[in-house]
Amino acid sequence: MKPVRTHKLTPLAFAVGAALGLAQGTAMGQESEDEVQAPEIEEVVVVGRAVSATQELINERLADANVVDTLGAETIARLGDSTVGGVLRRLPGLTLVNDQFVYIRGLGERYSSSMLNSALIPSPDLTRNVIPLDIFPTSIVQSLRVQKAWSPNLPANFAGGSVDIRTNSIPDGFLFQIEVGTGYNDLNSDDGITYPGGADDKLGTDDGTRALSQNFLDTVAQFQGEIGVSDIDLFLRRQDPTSTLADAQRLNRELATEINRDARVESKDMPLDNNLKLSVGNNWFIGNDWEVGALVGGNYQQEWRQQTTFRANVAFPDERTNTENETTRSVNVSGTAAFGVKYLEDHSIETTTLYLRNTDDETAVSDFFNENRQISDGLGFRDYRFLFEERELITNQIRGEHYFGSDTRDRFGFVDSIAGWLPTEARINWWYSDSRASTDIPNQAVITAATTTDPVTAEVLDQSVALSNRAAVYRYTELRDDVEDYGWSFNVPLQFGRNYVELSGGTRHDQKTRTYQQLEFSIGPLEVSDPSVLDGPLDDVFSDENILDPNNNFVLDRQGTNQESYIAATMTDSAFGSVDWTYDDTWRVAAGARWEDYRQASIEWNPLGFSLLDPQINLCNIIDPCDTSDPDFGDSDFEGLIGFQDDKIYPALAVTYMGDLWAETFQLRFGWSETTVRPDLRELTNASYIDPITDDLTRGDPNAVPADVTNFDVITVTTIYPEGDASHKDLENPIEFFESPVSDTKIAREIINAESAEITGVEVEFLKELGFLGGFMDNFFFQANATFQDTELVAGPNADAPTNPVRPLAGASDWITNLVLGFDSPGAQHSATLVFNTFGERLYTAGRNQAPDSYEQPFNSLDLTYSWYPTDQITVRFKARNLLDDTITIERANVLVFEQDPGSTYSVSFQYFTF
Repeated sequence: MKPVRTHKLTPLAFAVGAALGLAQGTAMGQESEDEVQAPEIEEVVVVGRAVSATQELINERLADANVVDTLGAETIARLGDSTVGGVLRRLPGLTLVNDQFVYIRGLGERYSSSMLNSALIPSPDLTRNVIPLDIFPTSIVQSLRVQKAWSPNLPANFAGGSVDIRTNSIPDGFLFQIEVGTGYNDLNSDDGITYPGGADDKLGTDDGTRALSQNFLDTVAQFQGEIGVSDIDLFLRRQDPTSTLADAQRLNRELATEINRDARVESKDMPLDNNLKLSVGNNWFIGNDWEVGALVGGNYQQEWRQQTTFRANVAFPDERTNTENETTRSVNVSGTAAFGVKYLEDHSIETTTLYLRNTDDETAVSDFFNENRQISDGLGFRDYRFLFEERELITNQIRGEHYFGSDTRDRFGFVDSIAGWLPTEARINWWYSDSRASTDIPNQAVITAATTTDPVTAEVLDQSVALSNRAAVYRYTELRDDVEDYGWSFNVPLQFGRNYVELSGGTRHDQKTRTYQQLEFSIGPLEVSDPSVLDGPLDDVFSDENILDPNNNFVLDRQGTNQESYIAATMTDSAFGSVDWTYDDTWRVAAGARWEDYRQASIEWNPLGFSLLDPQINLCNIIDPCDTSDPDFGDSDFEGLIGFQDDKIYPALAVTYMGDLWAETFQLRFGWSETTVRPDLRELTNASYIDPITDDLTRGDPNAVPADVTNFDVITVTTIYPEGDASHKDLENPIEFFESPVSDTKIAREIINAESAEITGVEVEFLKELGFLGGFMDNFFFQANATFQDTELVAGPNADAPTNPVRPLAGASDWITNLVLGFDSPGAQHSATLVFNTFGERLYTAGRNQAPDSYEQPFNSLDLTYSWYPTDQITVRFKARNLLDDTITIERANVLVFEQDPGSTYSVSFQYFTF
């Protein structure tokens, strides 16, 4: 059980109050923060294993007024993937990062969103906006809808696109699915490293071993957050004038021993990956009017990975480097439960519950050199890093759909008398969703040692823990997001003559509140009686015996500025209306608008504030008016309170021509809309964090505001290939990453509002069966997808001395190419796809003060998937990832400054399915 913090307030109430205060005109100032994701493997895959599945996708596109890809349950089953992430990687224009996170049209996560049953849910990942899509088993999915052009029924926070996962609560009959699998990464051939953890690590949760003890927290509260030796001495002398400095030192050392310091680095054999997935469901009929159904599922997955990351200073690439060897144990646990009831085929109510736990336990050793100790000096530094990060997501949803159908009118006569003028296809939908996402880092420890090295090879010859009060730094982080989303909508279809019209509208309310708490302490020796004390294993150096020995002068202290914790909230009220008119099956016009009243607020929070002079939260102008007559009143009274409100109407128009211009069925579509891109809650304050992969310092910007986006689309849709899609976006005040000042050994980034940006792109998709080559080639098909785009960003006055004031958007490639060679055997017992994906170099970090920009280089990914279907119920699948064994690299001015090898992964799984 996690200890109760005696100093904890109810900060969510303050966050919501601040957001509501904005609506009443009490908000102050303007807002926001973010992080560019570390370079990762990206795959954009464009086709399912069956050509028939691709044809069904075309039919879905033809039926929608917008740029939409929809996959139903039957199509998903034919594709053969076991997770939503695996299915989506087969659609055109989608980039899947690490088999988990979807980016649309080559744009980053800021421009992509994911929803569950059309409801907003938070990401359980501290450093991401989007949710991991590999957690959803396909057995619970009714359909997947990917929309690339905005329509007013969607939230206006839209630029690249949106993915909506729609779950199935009522199976068509008894369903049972079980899948077991194992895998291996070729980098795991050598032993990894680990450290003593807790008894529940294999379940992905800490048993309390790493967390701060209740006695530690109580003592910190007793000393009002001031635990340095001089602070304790002053506190004790106020209580007892006879108290001495030695008493304060003793109490300080005793408190240090309350922190978990077991940092014994151990060798670890790398086990095989293992995973287990299970789903079961059924439906039951009650009389002639009622049908009920239920579906439950669970997943457990564990994998170990070794990874080596190399970094270099662009100005001194041969002298100032960082080489890190890391071993990570990842545990994923998820569970789903769905229930549904139908009445008269006209009415349905469904519930969905989703639980996810994703945990990474990292052990890393980093050898580095900087301006103080270079390779040629024969001296360097070594960092030991231990990080346990547990992420959870819990979502509960209920939704309903009601038709004014003939069965309902026959059964309930008053319906016909009240709404008899409505067509039987008219319907009303409603939903309520409540989600909670949390990130818990019970201990992130970094221990620093000084090293003696070979001045030529940089090999470490010996090490000694640094003489510093920051020799060991311990960080404790807790984040919690609560998201509530509810609303309703209606749809009324009308037909007269050669005209078919659909009228739709609705309202929505969503709010998101966050508390982010970060505490940081350090332990280190200022001097030692015997220098050899610092040379031993880490658990010996920081043993109780060494720390309590007064001759070693170990000290405990607080670190950080106490400005890393914060409380933030957003709230949106919205309403939309639209008209979709089709004339003579030749012209289709969809027009509408959405009104949104958006509010955001954030407040700095000092969890270790215990006095009026050092409060946890400055409530000035939130609850009580500020005393302006106070001579000390000034701008500082408003520090930490940031607010923004935007009340705006977002229009959209789509025009479609339908004919037989160069195919039997041909559509040409034109679309225009105005949307926005808003900062995430993690971007609303000055709080910073270290990117977990690249080790870059990332900081938000309280002054950032939402970006305005104007979208233009031209699309051709036919029953034959090729197909094309051209788009153009104008962004005003785009939210973008820029490099910020920091020490020589670090890269730091911050977000700001640039002046403007443009994105122009063309996407082409091609499919060809290879039967014309004769013989067995009848069973093969080839598909290609290419995206070409040009991006331009004008930095503007907010940027701090950018090297290039006009540059591409960060993370956007000029081109992305995907090639698929597919095989479907006669009788459908075997299928295989060989997928090649690559992209053009893309901006990773924009330099400042004439420092060069850094660019992520192309990653050439070749993946193989083979499936064998010995029966209708059994699937055996083999997968190989990164067969070319390519590495992720970043260059600045043609100098390699970052390299990471993900290795090649091989896996096999067995699935039994009955339905």
